[in-house]
Amino acid sequence: MQEPTRLFDLLQWRKELHPERPVFKFKENGEWKEHFIDEYIEKSNLISYALMHLGVKKGENIGLISAGRPEWNYVDFGVQQTGAVLLPIYPTISEDDYQYILNDAQVRLLVVETPTLYNKISNIREKLPHLENLCTIVPMEGVKSIDDIYEIGRRYLAEHPDAPQHLQEMKDALTTDDVCTMIYTSGTTGVPKGAMLTHRGLIMNVQEIKESPGKTWTKALSWLPMCHIYERMMGYLYQWLCFTIAYAESIAKVGDNCKEISPNMMACVPRFIEKVYDKIFRKGEKMTGIKKKIFDWAIDLAFDYDLDESKLSCWYKLQKRIADKLVYKEIRESMGGELYMLVSGGATIQPRLTRFFSCVGLDLYEGYGLTECSPLIAVTNSNKKGRKIGSVGFAMRAIEVRIDSQTNEIQCRGGNVMKGYYNQPELTAEAIDSEGWFHTGDTGYFDPDGYLFITGRTKSMFKTSMGKYINPEVIEEKMKQSPFILDMMVVGADQKFAAALIAPDFDMLKDWCGRHNVTATSKEQMIADKTVVARYQKVVDKYNAELGVTEQVKKFALVADTWSEANKFLTPTQKLIRRNVAAAYKEQIDALFK
Repeated sequence: MQEPTRLFDLLQWRKELHPERPVFKFKENGEWKEHFIDEYIEKSNLISYALMHLGVKKGENIGLISAGRPEWNYVDFGVQQTGAVLLPIYPTISEDDYQYILNDAQVRLLVVETPTLYNKISNIREKLPHLENLCTIVPMEGVKSIDDIYEIGRRYLAEHPDAPQHLQEMKDALTTDDVCTMIYTSGTTGVPKGAMLTHRGLIMNVQEIKESPGKTWTKALSWLPMCHIYERMMGYLYQWLCFTIAYAESIAKVGDNCKEISPNMMACVPRFIEKVYDKIFRKGEKMTGIKKKIFDWAIDLAFDYDLDESKLSCWYKLQKRIADKLVYKEIRESMGGELYMLVSGGATIQPRLTRFFSCVGLDLYEGYGLTECSPLIAVTNSNKKGRKIGSVGFAMRAIEVRIDSQTNEIQCRGGNVMKGYYNQPELTAEAIDSEGWFHTGDTGYFDPDGYLFITGRTKSMFKTSMGKYINPEVIEEKMKQSPFILDMMVVGADQKFAAALIAPDFDMLKDWCGRHNVTATSKEQMIADKTVVARYQKVVDKYNAELGVTEQVKKFALVADTWSEANKFLTPTQKLIRRNVAAAYKEQIDALFK
């Protein structure tokens, strides 16, 4: 069979290759329910027929606000088959953001997952002049549901016997260069912008990484937001490889769902990896006696692991086999026992964690890219030399990537790059120059072996009053290696030195306080305690020793808040929104430089 050239071609691809294997698993009423390809095709087509009935045109934007679940995919391909454009939106953003995006994209049909989301949109319905149809996936009394959309499709099919032929003609008219989705960027530096992505861009991504998963693997767990282009692309990869995709109940249930599903791989973000490691670390901290000594030895051994096993001594390999039986095996079993690959994106992974998880048997792979690139620019792979500690891998084979000689900015050109920002020609021209090069805003370099290393983001860098440039992300990532630090923001623009706000990992800190006779109980009491502050000073001093003099954090302030999407300190992809953090802690920041 010919390989897919449009994403919805994956339906027939799966039908011909593995019709017997469940496409999706989703928990309903406490039980995992399997969904097969025939249902997938039927319901996608019914949505297409319903859109035909509603007069939806090619290029029209159809909105979807939902967590990952089978219906997400039915809507996706149902929309794509008509030539309309799916606009997935995060379920966690504010009403103001919904209002801006839905109006900017002129959405007249919107599908939301839950009654809660329905009520959220209803609150601003009068401010959405284009919105004509709103329905839910989870049934809600008195409200149109996706089942009603299916029924509209069935009636249209009954009334128009030529509907299948008409739909096929619509599909045949679509090319791999047509826009299939529009993703609004998180907006760390301004209002969201709609990046228009093509079938070609996403398929190029899938083709780049499809050889890395094991040939016998059949199961993946999905828990990141499907509206994130990274998880979306991974979903298409799983379908290309004929995996069964199980959708996690929530991020809090990922561990439990791993044990129930025993996936072979899953996508994640660095913050998740850090939390998994911190959980392992805290478990070790509570051990005593010989058991703790063995655990600590195995953990230290993992931090010395080399991805190129030919560089490991026979003595190291022997120790690793012992550690595997005593410690690593239990860690793998806590993640289902059959998880072999973690694919991380969205931010840089701490090198020590790449060593640790790969040694344990949970191979950690990285990719680098942006929404505007569908999303990959570079990625590691499972070849013998496919990974290097600290690197995000090799540039995608089908595109061009260069480093600007003046600014060290990473730039790329190829079919993965968006068509542009929706209705934003000036912003598009700023992002994509006249020669077709997309300007990422990230800085980096290629080493002599062709591995790409990310060094920072141009818009995050600042200059001190002493004329020294500082890349805060490098400092933050280094110090966040400490399990005591959950989040951190380095500041110091136009000041004499660098300082920082530190958001502690309060789970870790609470355990530490209990073991060191610190009686503080609330977050505010803990960060004010002199013993706690002294402990954080030790952490800062430790990592300052690895930094240049101008990069060292001279002062810091502990904060009692946990930074999250809810307080708008993090984007839905867990990136720091620096302007919001700076505004919220203006007094504390000012005090650091007095």
